[in-house]
Amino acid sequence: MRISELFDRGRPVFSFEFFPPKTEKGYDSLFRTVAELKRLDPDYVSVTWGAGGSTRRKTVELVIDIQRQLGVTAMAHLSCVGSTPDELAATLDRLARGGIRNVLALGGDAPPGYAPPPDAFRHANELVDFVRGRWDFCLGGACYPETHKDAPSPEEDLRNLVRKVDAGVEFLITQLFFDDRDYFAFVERARSAGIRVPIVPGVMPVISAANARRMAALSGARIPEELSVRLAEVEHDDALVGDVGVEWATRQCRELLDRGAPGIHFYTLNKSPASQRIFERLIAA
Repeated sequence: MRISELFDRGRPVFSFEFFPPKTEKGYDSLFRTVAELKRLDPDYVSVTWGAGGSTRRKTVELVIDIQRQLGVTAMAHLSCVGSTPDELAATLDRLARGGIRNVLALGGDAPPGYAPPPDAFRHANELVDFVRGRWDFCLGGACYPETHKDAPSPEEDLRNLVRKVDAGVEFLITQLFFDDRDYFAFVERARSAGIRVPIVPGVMPVISAANARRMAALSGARIPEELSVRLAEVEHDDALVGDVGVEWATRQCRELLDRGAPGIHFYTLNKSPASQRIFERLIAA
């Protein structure tokens, strides 16, 4: 199913994001995790694209296996970084042959010392144009409530997003954030700029205080003082950190849905129990 069609059903769209493991053992473990997650009937799952295209093959294999063997709609991430147009075309052909209909088109984060391949695309809107010209994928895109870390200003970041949507993106998923006010303020700005596609909030349950700080630093997300204090009080105990993370993210998700968000995209970091606990609380409410 095309993910864009899910937003027409009058109920929230729930999805979970994973990244391809580096080993066969990890691959099997993740596949079992997704199989267990199926009992919750998620609307779709997505699989990320490694830095510089390093997991290109595994991303393709994993999304095809998930969709074929488990019957769960799967979306592949696709990045400009590390690939020539011919390599991207080959990847898109493989996805299409494998029955994948959904792709998240990304500009991508370049690793240190990155030198783009010849004719490589630099921005997501260029990738969207490329895909739209030859394939019939449903295309999603990324957006940044607290502004992309490389953008010169929030205004320029929003102009870039408009270009991406105008090129053919059908829904957006936000970068992680910990304060719902940032999401709602961003949506208001996006709507004022003429963006009408669904804007799905991306939520990451905190399972490690140190990891949360690292992810926030990498993404440019702000950790609210209340959450920071609570994590500092329990960071000696991983179980207590997990409880704080689940409680905080559940509260986030409930407010987001109550105020009209079209769904929730969970950043699982391949550790689904926290996301499952939150999802079960939401659907039981």
